Amino acid sequence: MLNSKPVCDRWFATRQINSGLYCISEVHYWEWNRANLWLIKGQTQDLLIDTGLGVASLRQHIASLIDKPLLAIASHIHFDHAGGLHEFDHRAIHPAEAEALRMGDNHAAVCSHELGFVLDEHFEQLPYAGFTAMQYRLNRAEPTHLLQEGDVLDLGDRAFEVLHLPGHSPGSIALYDAKNQELFSGDVIYDGDLLDQLPGSDIPSYIATYERLQQLPIDTVYPGHYQTFGRDRYHEIMAEYLEAKRQPGCPADVRSQFVVS
Repeated sequence: MLNSKPVCDRWFATRQINSGLYCISEVHYWEWNRANLWLIKGQTQDLLIDTGLGVASLRQHIASLIDKPLLAIASHIHFDHAGGLHEFDHRAIHPAEAEALRMGDNHAAVCSHELGFVLDEHFEQLPYAGFTAMQYRLNRAEPTHLLQEGDVLDLGDRAFEVLHLPGHSPGSIALYDAKNQELFSGDVIYDGDLLDQLPGSDIPSYIATYERLQQLPIDTVYPGHYQTFGRDRYHEIMAEYLEAKRQPGCPADVRSQFVVS
């Protein structure tokens, strides 16, 4: 049966946060799984953090904003963040999830049909005529850059350190601007239900990640979902998660895996 929903006029919406930052969203997709796609404009190059579902051309949508070399980054392999990465000439991901991107691994990307995360009812309007959730697949792509813990992305007027923060997924990363105390967190932390039971999720790793992040000076978090938040809410979210998940006698070797270098 064909989907009778209307085809949208425009799949993406862009909101300018400040002179160097834009937030792009897929406004006709389910609010509770709709990712924030962050375009950071630098002096010598630009960064795009996450690329959405890949059902419409993000590259075309942001073309008027791009006047320098652009590196598109997947904060992790999940379909709502890495689906559009294939469109870009320069694309980056953590090595732990590079093979899943190369292979278009729908299970690792949590978009395989048996997992039930991509459903027709999640689309208020269609990205193109004839689209159905059943046909959705992760777009495979060859990474051109592998981002490791401690790598620095220098944009000329600001720099971001790559933090490897597993728990939500094995290759989850965040980008940290130490000078401005800003964190582009992907799905490592956001102000909503934190998912730690997906394929590849690991609660002890999530605990260790949060114990590490509690030591990180943060003023503003730009998350992979929902609203931006500040220092107080940042610490509240982590404290609430740790209180719920931390087990008595949590082994020290788990906590020591992710010491800041």
